[in-house]
Amino acid sequence: MADNTIIVNIIDREGNSHALEAPTDMSMNIMELCKSYELPVEGACGGMAMCATCQCYLESDHELPEQGDDELDMLDQAFFVKDNSRLGCQIHITDEIDGIILRLAPEA
Repeated sequence: MADNTIIVNIIDREGNSHALEAPTDMSMNIMELCKSYELPVEGACGGMAMCATCQCYLESDHELPEQGDDELDMLDQAFFVKDNSRLGCQIHITDEIDGIILRLAPEA
């Protein structure tokens, strides 16, 4: 694995786990990574925190940056929201999230 690559673990809606290699030098986020691996993440708004079609659940102990107002407002309107809900488009791929485990939220 390249120096500028981490592993992101995504659990799809069928319960299957996918260990995805994610580049830390391309300013990508989790929603874009899932789409690049053809996982069923719509990302209808293009990563603007305006649709919640990339909602996922944080299932590991990783510390993520605080949620911004846009993300919190969108999650207030989303379906299947839990305490550990995040929008994939708001989780940037950095060395700090190496090994993170995220579960895709059900489709609304």
